[in-house]
Amino acid sequence: MTEYKKIAEYSALTAGQFFAQIVPEQKPVVIRGFAARWPLVASAGKGPDAFTAYLLSFYQGKKARMVVAPPAANKRFYYNDEMTDVNYLSGEERFDLFLGRLLELMDREVYPAISMQNAQINDLLPGLIEQNYSEFFPQLAPRLWVGNEGIVSTHYDGSDNLACVVAGRRRFILFPPAQTGHLYPGPLNFTPAGAPTSLVDIQNPDFERFPLFKQAQAEAVSAELEAGDAIFIPMLWWHHVESLDKVNALMNYWWNGSSAPDAVSPSAIDSLNLALLAMRDLSPKQREAWRHMFDHYLFKQGVDPVSYIPSHQHHILGKLTSEYVRAVKDYFIKKLQK
Repeated sequence: MTEYKKIAEYSALTAGQFFAQIVPEQKPVVIRGFAARWPLVASAGKGPDAFTAYLLSFYQGKKARMVVAPPAANKRFYYNDEMTDVNYLSGEERFDLFLGRLLELMDREVYPAISMQNAQINDLLPGLIEQNYSEFFPQLAPRLWVGNEGIVSTHYDGSDNLACVVAGRRRFILFPPAQTGHLYPGPLNFTPAGAPTSLVDIQNPDFERFPLFKQAQAEAVSAELEAGDAIFIPMLWWHHVESLDKVNALMNYWWNGSSAPDAVSPSAIDSLNLALLAMRDLSPKQREAWRHMFDHYLFKQGVDPVSYIPSHQHHILGKLTSEYVRAVKDYFIKKLQK
């Protein structure tokens, strides 16, 4: 197994410290014991039966999205061999039936990888959050992910992410955004689970096909989390996630970016698609010219673009209200629809 650099760890952080000191740096950290006092984590410590029973004590009968990858997929949710589809089946199922199936598969030597993904907890398990509350996010309900041993291939999210393991163990391998080209990203618009995914199997990399991946490996960081531990995954950091036990669960918080509760289209990834459409036919020299425009207005590589403009004329370059942002986005959406 490849040895990666370790992610920085904290044993205690306040919400104020997290948002003032950690998030602005946009570097991953592990917070050990983040949810150690949650009843949900305590139930997992008593075994799979106690954990599933605790979850079902909140269940009201709704269905959730489930995915199933056959044993031939080697626990990896990914594309099929021809890259014409994915290698798993998906659909909706009752949560109680899913948990029963999860327990049933524990005693099998050969079994599919199954997972309930991205469930809205307040809809599926009303009351769970009130008993398993984080002061970091008093107004935000997390998402719930439950399954057996499985691999989510290297991908990135358009939001900052605080992910907390609440049952089992998970291994995270992260790559900084600067390594994007060395990870050989797959299609933007055809993905295994909604997010662009690296085509490199990092557990068995093909260096003849993907030689630059060696550079990404050298910059990767990793951590193994147990129940109660959390990891901060900054926006656009690529992450490979392995569930290591036959009953695993994770709750995660996306609070900004494309997955923010108040996010409106177009998102940043939508804007990337629009930029590709708008500029793909420009000459190399023209694209280089536009790079300077982006550097000036967006990335602020030189003089601050509002430092010499009267404040009453800052408009989109200055501090924006949510109403203004929505108005501008609505304007461009209508323009694109014409």
